[in-house]
Formats: sequence, structure tokens, C-alpha cells
Amino acid sequence: MRKKALALTLAAVMGLSLTACGGEEGGGSKGDGVSITIFNSKVEVQSQFEEMAEEYTKATGVNVEVYYSGDTVAAHMATRYSSNDPYTISMVDAKDIYSLAGEHAVDLSGEKWVENTDYAISVDGKVVGFPVCIEARGIIYNAEAIEGITGREFKPEEYKTLDAFKGLLEELAAGGMETPTGIMKEDWSLGAHYLCEVYEEQEDVEGYISSLHAGSADLANNAKWNAKMDTFDVLKQYNYAASSPIAAEREVTEQNLAEGKIAFMFGGNWDWSVINAYDYSEKMGMMPVPQNTSDGTNEKLVGGGSKYMFIDSSENTSEEQRQAAKDFLNWIVFEADGNAFLTKECALVPAFSNMDAAALDPLSASVKKYADEGKLIDNYNYFPDDHLSRCGASFQKYLADQIDRAGFAAEIESYWSATTPVEH
Repeated sequence: MRKKALALTLAAVMGLSLTACGGEEGGGSKGDGVSITIFNSKVEVQSQFEEMAEEYTKATGVNVEVYYSGDTVAAHMATRYSSNDPYTISMVDAKDIYSLAGEHAVDLSGEKWVENTDYAISVDGKVVGFPVCIEARGIIYNAEAIEGITGREFKPEEYKTLDAFKGLLEELAAGGMETPTGIMKEDWSLGAHYLCEVYEEQEDVEGYISSLHAGSADLANNAKWNAKMDTFDVLKQYNYAASSPIAAEREVTEQNLAEGKIAFMFGGNWDWSVINAYDYSEKMGMMPVPQNTSDGTNEKLVGGGSKYMFIDSSENTSEEQRQAAKDFLNWIVFEADGNAFLTKECALVPAFSNMDAAALDPLSASVKKYADEGKLIDNYNYFPDDHLSRCGASFQKYLADQIDRAGFAAEIESYWSATTPVEH
């Protein structure tokens, strides 16, 4: 049904919408057999992108093909460029925009959508990165499950300290939910999301990263490290899969959260794309990671612009293809069906002020609320490409009790001191 509805909407308005966008931006693409390719580095929305491409092609005559790769973005893009086979549109991370834009990206400064966002990326004075969405990380909660045991309204702001949060977990356990938390064991969740908040919540992020590279940081005695790891230890203590945490499947963990078998899980608004496959509670949301701290970080989510598209500037892409790519970006921002594709089908928080966000899911609505209130701690966008896999592997060892906290800190310090800083 969803696919048919999207097809009907696209078919009904696409002819007019693309002509309007094209006329405003310099001619437009009317199809006529033009083919464009899109690289999607966000696996959670691959099926949605594939469905959209099929219907977009039918409605516009512009043939759209979407590709995904499990390789690191930098490695995959390098392979495509070395073979002179670039994608027309590539959706990558912020650091990839900075490293690729100078040589491979079209200047989009003149596009109308630039006026509607604070999240576009510019390099050398030119807008090159189209912000796909805003994403944020924190603790996902199932308020209905919590309230069913406590008998009172769940107010996330009352549990911003670890002490208060642990007290609630004890209450839930005593009330029948013996294991109220879940932990995703994937290296990207541990190494690229939870661990990164240790860096991102430092008072001087760049300075601290530099000290790690220099080998002068004392991670084991860092206040933020210990605050975050204290919280992680509590999540471990109440983890439903504590006896075999590395065997826990993401889908099972998210299903347990959706259906109220557990009440809390660290993650991000992207997790709705998994949660919504189950018999979920509508009364869900996101809250900052509880910490015993006075620096205010336990009142904010970590996030910001996430995933950016750029259009290829090489001779392997024709001007007609580039115009079709620009039309596609305009469709996302300015047309109701494009808005719906991003916010409803993909469950993503829009990075554009004009976009209709009424269809946002509960997690994304939480993120938008924190963003609107200025309560997002910026992502750090310059991690080495292997940070996720190598530090994620160390984190998995800690999750499985194969190393203690001091050993974990030592492995992280060893990693950083042996890496080369990412230029930016």
C-alpha cells in the first residue's frame, strides 16, 4: 500500500513539480532517457530509496538507480573514481565532503534550497554538500512500558543524572521488568556512536583529539570518559542479553524495545526504520544519555547534519545528468511527495526549514524538539576511517567482559597515537 500511494502521489505531481523546479534553476530535466545514479551510504533506508527510484523513474522519465556498499565510504568512492565510473549523486558523511569536494563536487551555491538550511557544507566558499537530514544520538525509551510499571508519567528530564536513572532501572526491575535495557553490539553503534560522545562532549574537542594523537591524553582518568563509562556499565548491568551480549541481534533488541519488553536502548532516530517493523508503542522518544555531571551535556542529544549529497563534476557526468540531479534535490526540498519520502518513508528529520515535518515518527520528533531548542551537541566529523572498526572491536571486548575499563582505555589511546590526523 505504501509503495502504491507513493507512486500515485509522484505520478500526480511530478510532471508539474519538476518543470517548475527546472525552470527556476536553469532549464530542468524532463527525462527523455536521462539516467542518474545515486550512492546511498545509509543502509537503513536502502529499500526506501530503491522503491522511490522505481517510482521516480516511472513518473519523470529520468532513470534512477540506487547503489549501496558495505565498504567504508572513502574506499568505495576511491574505487569508483579510479575506474572513471562516479555516481551522479553521492550520499556520504561530512568528512567525505571535505575530502572529495575540491576535486569532484559541483558548486551548488546558486540553488534555491541553500536559503532554506543552516546545515549545508561549503568548501572554499562554495556550497557543495546538500544536507540530507538531521540525526542525533541518545537513549531511546518506551514510555508506555515504563509507565505500566511505575504508574506515573515518564518525564525524561527527571532522569538526567546516572543516580536518578539507576534508581528508575531498579524500580522497573523490582516491578517485573528484570532487565530493562538493551545494548546493540554492532561496532558502528559502540565505536562510531557511543564512544564518540566521549570526544564530542569534551570542553575542547579539537584539543582533546590532538592530545590523543600526540599520546599525551590520559583517557583512563578523564572525567567525561568515566562519566560515560559509568553509564555504560549500568546499561550492561541491566542488559537483557547480559549473559551473551555479543550474540544479541539488533532486530531482536529493537523488537524488545518496540514491544516494551525492555524500556531503554542507546541509539538514534534512525532506529525507527527497524522499530516500525514491529508492534511498537507510539509513546516512545529520545533523551540525553544520563550522566553524573554538571557540564550540561546530560541535557542535550549529540547530533546535527548527517549524510550529505554532492553532485559529480567530472567529465564522466553530462550537464544533462547534472541538471537531472539538481532537479532531484529540489524535489526532495520543495515538493510534498519529496518531503514525504524523506520524513515519512525514510523517517528522517529534515534539515530544511520549509519542509513539512508533520509525518515525523516519535524518535525523529524528539530530535527535532531538541534541535529547535538548540540542545544538540555537534558531531565531530573527522574520525579516521578505521576508527569505527578498530575502536568498535575494542568496545565489543569491553561489552563481553574480555577487558576491563583500564584495558579498554589503553587500547583506545594506542589506536589514536598510531593514526594520522584527518586534515580539515
